[in-house]
Formats: sequence, C-alpha cells, structure tokens
Amino acid sequence: MMKKGWLFCFVLLIIGAFYFFSKSPERIAVTVYKVEKGEVKASVSNTRVGTIKACRRAYLAPSTGGNVASLFVKEGEKVKKQQLLLEVWNGDLKAQLNLQQAQIKVNKAKAKQVCELAAGAKRDAKRLLRLQKIDRIISDELVDRANTQSKAQLSACLAARAAIEVARANLAIAEQSIERTIVRAPFDGTIAEINVELGEYVTPSPPGIPTLPSIDLLDISCLTVSAPIDEVDAAKINLGMKACVSLDAFEQPRCSGVVSRIAPYVLEKEKQARTVEVEVKLSDIEDLNDLLPGYSADIEVLIAYQQSVLRLPTEAVLEQNKVLLIGNDGRLKEHIFKAGLSNWNYIEVLSGLSEGDLIVLSVGRDGVESGAYVFEEQ
Repeated sequence: MMKKGWLFCFVLLIIGAFYFFSKSPERIAVTVYKVEKGEVKASVSNTRVGTIKACRRAYLAPSTGGNVASLFVKEGEKVKKQQLLLEVWNGDLKAQLNLQQAQIKVNKAKAKQVCELAAGAKRDAKRLLRLQKIDRIISDELVDRANTQSKAQLSACLAARAAIEVARANLAIAEQSIERTIVRAPFDGTIAEINVELGEYVTPSPPGIPTLPSIDLLDISCLTVSAPIDEVDAAKINLGMKACVSLDAFEQPRCSGVVSRIAPYVLEKEKQARTVEVEVKLSDIEDLNDLLPGYSADIEVLIAYQQSVLRLPTEAVLEQNKVLLIGNDGRLKEHIFKAGLSNWNYIEVLSGLSEGDLIVLSVGRDGVESGAYVFEEQ
C-alpha cells in the first residue's frame, strides 16, 4: 500500500512538471550587457578621407628660362635654408656683373682725379682772393673766374661720386638678374623630387597653366593631417583641441595631434555635404615615425571626456534613449534613461539606470521586444 502511494505521488509530480513547462513562455536567447562604469569620449570625425601633409612644401623653379647648367642636389637629400639647389646658364649675366665691377673701379679713379682738381681749384680761388685784398693788381674778373672754376670742379667731383653710386646700382641689378637664374632652398627640408636634367631647357609656368616644378622641397620636421569635417560638427571644434589620427597603413592610431587650423569658410562641392577643412598637427616624434606626406588618414577630434561614468554600448540604445531592461523573471521592459556624452561606441548614463542593471545588447533579433522572456546566451 505504501509503494502505491509513492508511485502515485511520483506520477503527479511528473504531470505537474509537464504542465508547468508546457505553459511557461518561450524564451529567446540574447546577448546581455551589465551596466558598469568606464570612460566616454565625445568626438567628431571627418566625412571624407584626409591627407597627410608636410608642414611646409615648396614647388621651386627658376624665375627666368634657360638651360640647366648645374644641379647641386639629389632626390632624398636634406638641405639647409639658402643652400644652392639649381642654376640655369647665366654666363652672359656674370660677364655683365664683372663689367659693372670694373666700371665701379673706373668711376672711383675718375672721381678721385676730378675731386683732386676741384680741391686745387678751390685753393687757387682762395689765394687769388687773398692777394686781391693785399694788392689791387688782381682784378675782380680774375677772382670771379677762379671761383667759378672752383665751383665747376666741385660739381664735377659730386657727379663723379654719383657715377659710382649708379655703377653700384647697375651691379645690384646684375646680381639680381643672376639670382633669378638660381634656385635656393627657402627653408630646411628634404628634396622630394627633381623634374629636370642637366642641359634641359626650363621655363617659368605661364599664368594659369601649372607645370611640373623643377624641384619639390618638403619640410617633414612636422606633419599635419588635413580633412573635411561636416559643417554641423565643425562648429564644435576649437583650436588646440586634442585629436587622434588613424591611417590605413598602420594599425594603431596616433593621438599626439592638436587642431592647428580651422578653415574660415565652408567648402561647397556639387552633390556633396558642405564641409570645413580642419588641420591636425602631429608633434610627437614617435607618432611621426614612418609617416610620409600623401598617406590617407582620418582624424577624430576630442570634444569632451568623462573618465569613470556609467555607460552603455551605443548599439544597445533604441530611439528616444530607450533600452530593453531584463527583469528578475527574465522578462523585457522598455526603460528610458537620461543620456550624456556619446560617441560611436558608448553613451554616458546620467540617470535612469544603475550599475549592475542588465540590458539587452542584441536588440535587432526577431522577437526581442518589451514583454518577451529571454535568457542569456553563452
């Protein structure tokens, strides 16, 4: 009789369990996120790819046409400011320079001669005047002629000295004419490219018609990244803000960047969003390693930063700052929270959620909605 009673209870237990599980709601596997503290950065990024640029770049060519007589540098060579890079044939101008130097010597000699005569004529005039006062034999006419001769010789002396200055001015013109045939480095840098050969005829670019520069000079002691930022986001950026630079050619971003320039105008291009050109300057020596002008790059400008605040993954947030909060019974409930800083990865929670709350991360799955029962997938 006792055995029958135990058997009856066991059967009832099985029936009850079957009934309970058959009536319990279907549960959906979801990815769960526990609300916790961490850093949140508010930043803006470029809308189109940017470009690494040298701090200074000069496309150099002689100011006058002619055949290349001398090339003093090679591609990749480092040069100093005012170092001679290229020279166009200027033998005629150098001959003119020598002529002007000789002319200065001649004019100096003539001036010395004329001025000595002027000094002598002045002394003669003084002697005649003195004699006239002592002895009336010396006529006024003779004294007047001597004074006139003295003044004339003095004027000739002044003209001879002015001729020296004219010759020096002509010498300066000859020197500048020669300088127009020479290309010098305007700053310390590296020769990126040379587009001429010895003996080749070069001409300055005609107005409005760009041509290849004879020498391309780069200053890569510092680099900048120029990238377009959407006009809406650009209003949030100020000079001096920190920024990170990401490059396709390297895995790790380089975060020693500082906003160094914000264009004073909005760039308008057909069929494209209006943007503002922003430049970020990299200054850390390690960040400059292996970088070359011309690399494609993206910038992320840090607008604000919170170090240890409650945060949610951006992908878990629905419209109007709603999340799917998991109750103790595994049932989902829409919950509104107040958001703070945000970026592509995280949103700051100002209020409405507590540390340790469980929310659904995989909100896009079928059936994942308020009222559904879920369990955490492994």
